[in-house]
Amino acid sequence: MTSLDTFHSRSTLDVDGIPYEIYRLDAVEGLERLPYSLKVLAENMLRTEDGANVTAEHVRALAEWDPSAEPDTEIQFSPARVVMQDFTGVPCIVDLATMREAVAELGGNPEVINPLAPAEMVIDHSVQIDSFGLASSLERNKEREYERNAERYQFLRWGQGALANFRVVPPGTGIVHQVNIEYLARTVFTRDAIGANGEPVTQAYPDTCVGTDSHTTMVNGLGVLGWGVGGIEAEAAMLGQPVSMLIPRVVGFKLTGSIPAGATATDVVLTITQMLRAHGVVGKFVEFYGEGVGEVPLANRATIGNMSPEFGSTAAIFPIDDVTLDYLRLTGRDDARVRLVEEYAKAQGMWHDPSREPVYSEYLELDLSTVVPSIAGPKRPQDRIVLSEAKESFREVLPTYAGSEGGTESEERAAVEESFPASDPVSPASLGDEPAAPAAPGDSDGRPHRRTPVTLADGTRTELDHGSVAIASITSCTNTSNPSVMVAAGILARNAVAKGLRSKPWVKTSTAPGSQVVTEYYEKAGLWPALNELGFNVVGYGCTTCIGNSGPLPEEVSAAVNDADLAVVSVLSGNRNFEGRINPDVKMNYLASPPLVIAYALAGTMDFDFESEPLGQDADGKDVFLADIWPDPTEVQATIDATIDRDMYAQGYADVFTGDERWQGLDTPDGETFAWDDASTYVRKAPFFEGLTMELTPVEDVAGARVLAKLGDSVTTDHISPAGAIKGDSPAGKYLAEHGVARKDFNSYGSRRGNHEVMIRGTFANIRLRNQLLDGVEGGYTRNFLTGEQDSIFDASQAYQAAGIPLVVLGGKEYGSGSSRDWAAKGTALLGVKAVIAESFERIHRSNLIGMGVVPLQFPAGESADSLGLDGTETFSITGLTALNEGTTPRTVHVTATKEDGAAVEFEATVRIDTPGEADYFRNGGILQYVLRNLARGEV
Repeated sequence: MTSLDTFHSRSTLDVDGIPYEIYRLDAVEGLERLPYSLKVLAENMLRTEDGANVTAEHVRALAEWDPSAEPDTEIQFSPARVVMQDFTGVPCIVDLATMREAVAELGGNPEVINPLAPAEMVIDHSVQIDSFGLASSLERNKEREYERNAERYQFLRWGQGALANFRVVPPGTGIVHQVNIEYLARTVFTRDAIGANGEPVTQAYPDTCVGTDSHTTMVNGLGVLGWGVGGIEAEAAMLGQPVSMLIPRVVGFKLTGSIPAGATATDVVLTITQMLRAHGVVGKFVEFYGEGVGEVPLANRATIGNMSPEFGSTAAIFPIDDVTLDYLRLTGRDDARVRLVEEYAKAQGMWHDPSREPVYSEYLELDLSTVVPSIAGPKRPQDRIVLSEAKESFREVLPTYAGSEGGTESEERAAVEESFPASDPVSPASLGDEPAAPAAPGDSDGRPHRRTPVTLADGTRTELDHGSVAIASITSCTNTSNPSVMVAAGILARNAVAKGLRSKPWVKTSTAPGSQVVTEYYEKAGLWPALNELGFNVVGYGCTTCIGNSGPLPEEVSAAVNDADLAVVSVLSGNRNFEGRINPDVKMNYLASPPLVIAYALAGTMDFDFESEPLGQDADGKDVFLADIWPDPTEVQATIDATIDRDMYAQGYADVFTGDERWQGLDTPDGETFAWDDASTYVRKAPFFEGLTMELTPVEDVAGARVLAKLGDSVTTDHISPAGAIKGDSPAGKYLAEHGVARKDFNSYGSRRGNHEVMIRGTFANIRLRNQLLDGVEGGYTRNFLTGEQDSIFDASQAYQAAGIPLVVLGGKEYGSGSSRDWAAKGTALLGVKAVIAESFERIHRSNLIGMGVVPLQFPAGESADSLGLDGTETFSITGLTALNEGTTPRTVHVTATKEDGAAVEFEATVRIDTPGEADYFRNGGILQYVLRNLARGEV
């Protein structure tokens, strides 16, 4: 595609004798004053101007951007590439394979279905911690991973061979976002193109990406503008569709000072997360600037960018500077690329000048020297707790979790027994053989107790209680990408072992690095022996505990926890700690830095004050406190300097797409279309294009709808579409059993996202979901108004659809927050839900609902289901949607909720179809149907 170049911005940049075609921002007055992130969008507009999707008016809108105004101008953004992980990426490839057949049925050429933008997938979400605390754990877990996921992996290898412009990083390599910053990201992208004179040229432009994981924003730390989208939107981007968006407000976040000794990058991240969530940045860009930016290492920048979804922004970006270049060199990028990045950034006014304060919509500031050690929990990443107040905070919230009212004991027990295979035993050093204290309802310290004796697999007799740390896991790209906190964890482990400390024997310990480079510098620094001594052996390279792949607790621990209904704890170095996400046995989840993860493994309980309580005693019987083993920042940096070098990254990524002998030995099908196996329980042909014609089906109003679920605030995509264990007595479990799958092989919902039959049955199946149509019931259940009885959400939806009754879902604030899971929207649509009415929506899920033909509606400002007196027993009618058939998008629609006694509640709901592009998608029944029709017409 050749730009119209209305502004004559096409120019040549010479870098070391190599000419690059660029689109100069200084050709348009006004663009020079923009924040870095909007300059990236402006260049995108200049380069892709075609007079249709992108016009000169769009460029002028950016040049005339009013930072104080509310967003109202739609633009079309074309990302340079798409990044995927396998949980969310597999459905994308399933849909592409299905679209190939659908195009043929519509009279088109199936080979037009290929990614037009480079698409790269990293398989990182399928490894589960079955074995831990053993030297053999890595290989054992990898073996089980391939046993469970061979069908999926064969399918992905087919896609890599059949689809052009699609590459796969095989399992066991690393976590997608860490691989992205260490290898895939270009910072400045290049591609072959045709210049204005018709001759071949090499274009250079900012690297941008969208990803099928919300933490795609980690790459923002490298100056790359990118964010998470649902798989639906990612597929469209791969197929040449621009991402429709409004020019956003940009929050300038000024950094000053430097991180003090004793605090870590994780503490900075949790502080920023709390500040930005409190400020309100949903739908906005956050951009860091100021003198303190140069004091923030690249790995710390990436850690901050990673948490963008947790504070709600679309992106959280750092401009390009010398720190960026140093990181590119360190991670093995060639010198020519580094020079191009520097020269391009300076030529385009995109080089960070700490003395200049750009114009922003809003301003925040943090003095890094004020950051103190922190954790977050027990269920949201923005709930930061100063470490010195952690014990007190735990005690304050414990009563919420410690009573029988806080758990669904039988359900959670069933989930563990039926969905996880037995774990390999671990035998950390015994703490002694003292008799366990009897269970007690409470002590004089004012907090609930339920001391429960347990005999571990190695014969150790001990006891568990509310607050016992059941899981301590160094996991997730957020922190394992960061050498400062990873080396700190290793040194703390070494110091602890030297003092004679050991992890408590009931703690399931693990280390899941984000890339193999971590293993190499741990090895080079001699830190593995101490980590292994504490049980923090490598269990895999991937997203494990952070996404619910924590594996089962040891049987005896799990039995004690469930039999006594204990509120036990996980501590992990991840980015998400939502309810029901980490492990079915664990009610309370806390985020912490890697060294603090180890510290809590040593303490063994959340009911612990590191300042006043010793972790144990040394050989001389002297008390050892956390301060005694906390790593010296000077030693941490010296270790990093001595162990991490460019060759380590270059060698680690030399054969990144090759894979090990297991990957290479997969029996891979071939052919331009995929040969679906009707017996497969992992990969099945998607149902979204059945009966599709070139003519649009008119949008209809909703009449006679019943409420499938009435939900509260902060319902996440984990609640809507869980990624974890599949219960044996759930609709998904019954389906698998009927298809001959043994319970030990159920695997997880996330691993079975290529099978719509499982995913429909798993929608709203989180064990912690609270459907307010039922009293005191947790899990995927609802009231079936056809029978008046409690029913599973799936079975009720099937009955409603058989009766021709449409469905709605009622929600509260921040509906759909969390991971960018396309199945949260796909499953909602396939359950027969026509509308979701909520107080507010998180960006990605709202977009995904539209992409699946479900209309997101918002209660009037200041109103909610409860304030309007809606209890979910009403019958709903929604009128005004048919205006979409006339090419317009109504700002509001009229909702009538009729109660069982005939009384009606009426209100005007805001239609959250925010752009004309989204309206086109909705009129087509969804974004994929829109793209498919255009492809069949030859319009893409």
